[in-house]
Amino acid sequence: MSTGCHSRKAALLATVLFAAVLSLLFSAQQAFAGQVGWDALKNRTAFVIMRHALAPGTGDPDNFNVDECSTQRNLSEVGRLQARKTGDLFRSKGITEADVFASAWCRCRDTARLLALGTVRTLEPLNSFFRRQDRRDAQTTALKDWLRARTGDSPLVLVTHQVNITALTGIFPKSGELIFVEAGADNSFRVIDRVGIAP
Repeated sequence: MSTGCHSRKAALLATVLFAAVLSLLFSAQQAFAGQVGWDALKNRTAFVIMRHALAPGTGDPDNFNVDECSTQRNLSEVGRLQARKTGDLFRSKGITEADVFASAWCRCRDTARLLALGTVRTLEPLNSFFRRQDRRDAQTTALKDWLRARTGDSPLVLVTHQVNITALTGIFPKSGELIFVEAGADNSFRVIDRVGIAP
């Protein structure tokens, strides 16, 4: 077989593979288009777990103190704007008030406050275990237990860290991304939608 024939076959194969990848990406975007999540949140059949808005960097400084924001990695001005825009998105979807819980870390509490959806309460299982991976399973179990036991008539919004969201859902969220999660009758937790606002 000629080199030209091989080249044409390779080019055709590459085109088919590229089309398949585009199709998969389009399907994923359609599956997570946002409206399913918003409807479920309003109907109280799902809750939102959100990664804090943009706070450049990774982890926290060596002198980290949970009670001192100056020792932590905090939201940038872009992150603050992102959090406000996310609050506006909630309101545009008809959600003006929610039960809002956050990690004790300043970047999470600030994100939650800037959403302007209600009083922000601290929930310990939402605290980061980035530096203490040995706490991963215990904190994730504590969060699941809290979610199963929770009663309330308002939409639920949790603001936390990437590691916590990944442990609960298997998803590595972007800064400020909303993950809509449905609690199943079999005590499982299933992601039904994702929405993010670019910083």
